[in-house]
Amino acid sequence: MERWNNKPQPEASEDSEDLELAEPRPRHYWLYSPGPQASEWDEFSSESIMAIGWDDLDDLSTYPSREAIRQALNVDGAGGSQTNATLALWQFQNDMTVGDIVYAKEGRQKIVGRGEITSNARFEPERESYRHVRSVKWTHIGKWDHPGDAVTKTLTDITKDHDYVEKLEALITDEVDTEQLVSPSTAPIYDKAAFLSEVYLSETRYVRLRSLLGRKKNVILAGPPGVGKTYAAKRLAYSIMGTKDPSRVQMIQFHQSYSYEDFMMGYRPTENGGFIISEGPFYRFCEKARADDADRPYFFIIDEINRGNISKIFGELLMLIESDKRGQELRLLYKNETFSIPANVHIIGMMNTADRSLAVLDYALRRRFGFFELAPAYESAGFAQWIQSADNPMLNRLVSVILDLNREIIDDPTLGQGFAIGHSFLSQPVGNADEAWLYSVVEDEIIPLLNEYWFDEPVKAEQWADKLRAVVA
Repeated sequence: MERWNNKPQPEASEDSEDLELAEPRPRHYWLYSPGPQASEWDEFSSESIMAIGWDDLDDLSTYPSREAIRQALNVDGAGGSQTNATLALWQFQNDMTVGDIVYAKEGRQKIVGRGEITSNARFEPERESYRHVRSVKWTHIGKWDHPGDAVTKTLTDITKDHDYVEKLEALITDEVDTEQLVSPSTAPIYDKAAFLSEVYLSETRYVRLRSLLGRKKNVILAGPPGVGKTYAAKRLAYSIMGTKDPSRVQMIQFHQSYSYEDFMMGYRPTENGGFIISEGPFYRFCEKARADDADRPYFFIIDEINRGNISKIFGELLMLIESDKRGQELRLLYKNETFSIPANVHIIGMMNTADRSLAVLDYALRRRFGFFELAPAYESAGFAQWIQSADNPMLNRLVSVILDLNREIIDDPTLGQGFAIGHSFLSQPVGNADEAWLYSVVEDEIIPLLNEYWFDEPVKAEQWADKLRAVVA
């Protein structure tokens, strides 16, 4: 769903009639620090606001450009380039809009809240500090372990980092889809053209992938880190449904302790010290699909499918998921009833090919799934369009170095194609591909990955680290 941007528009003139309406804008997602180590979080969450500092500055709406903010910061004695501060202040005032989602963080390790922006930016000079304010409906307040280390900036637009956003949504909202929840009757149309405009995949490969899922009912998207497997899986489901209807898509994540009882059903303790049979997400999803029109497809998405013990998790379902066994019934382990998997249920798994800690997938699973490789798409038309729109020479040079790096990784007999650096590392919103962000991607994401790849060849890892640092220094 799209909204009208509330960013202030230039004053109308005789030749500016086309500026009367703002451009349509999709929802954005932001990572935000409510003071150092979330020092202001108690106040902000209780007052349903978010606010940022730099209190020596006047009302941010009075600054017509980023450069004006940068100059004001330097005049006030901050010194330095103030790149991150300038960007945060400008985005807080001009780029954020009502309906955007904000994740509040505590340092680099914790998320403490999630909310929806409900007002334009305003200046409250009567406040002792943090005078630049927006109203926020904080829908979730608590404390969650951040997946990895969060960036240290006060405000970061993370909209284009689709995998990251979806991880945060699953972490905080219990697997709510990142798309705004809509009723099936009003869900927007989503077709092949929409898929190809958002996922860096050729039309020929999309047709092949869609045909594979239709034939096998079960597909695993395999690829190295950062190729957008999760994002592609959901968009594939939407494109087959013909609409963005998250009510027919569910996502879970396997891990080493995940079991049949978590997946299908099992006994759970009660408050009274007894036990009760509890149905798992896959059982409930199949029953929901069975009750619907059989011609309406449903999609069950499993992240990190190779992290789980497949035989332990699927149990007797391993036979029932086969495409030619759909509709056949087996008696369940924990219930005195028979169960079948409806023909309109499709399973999409994701597998990180660079995870050396995982065993090779069970051959029984391989026979039941089609496998589709997703590779880095730096040379695709979609990524080329993003590079052009970003208009950042440093980003262009970094892509060139990563292409050379990937050739080295692919040619390495101990690594190969499955360890290449994915394009999602460098997929960010237009206007946010600044030097500080690129430096963080290199230093905090790519170089640690190379140190892991070549842990027994530290000289090679350091050589490539130097080449990458030379671009963003």
